[in-house]
Amino acid sequence: MRITVALPGALQPYAGGSAQVTVHPRCGTVGDVLGALADRYAGVTDRVMDEQGRVRQHVNVFVDGDNIRFLDGLRTPVGQGSTVTIVPAVSGG
Repeated sequence: MRITVALPGALQPYAGGSAQVTVHPRCGTVGDVLGALADRYAGVTDRVMDEQGRVRQHVNVFVDGDNIRFLDGLRTPVGQGSTVTIVPAVSGG
């Protein structure tokens, strides 16, 4: 089993063109997953995380369909087989 990270089109160029990447199954939290992602694709996490190590305001991160903003943020647990989805926030007027 693995943990999958699903990337939007805007981030795929920073991950070698991949729409999905897998990370080590021993990651226990979303923060661990993003850290593992940074080790391989720093350009992705540079666009997801701010300078203080928080998820950027215009980015949403989901674990198995649940927004981490309504869970435990970067401390939200992930398990083997989980999917972490990164989605740019959509706004309009």
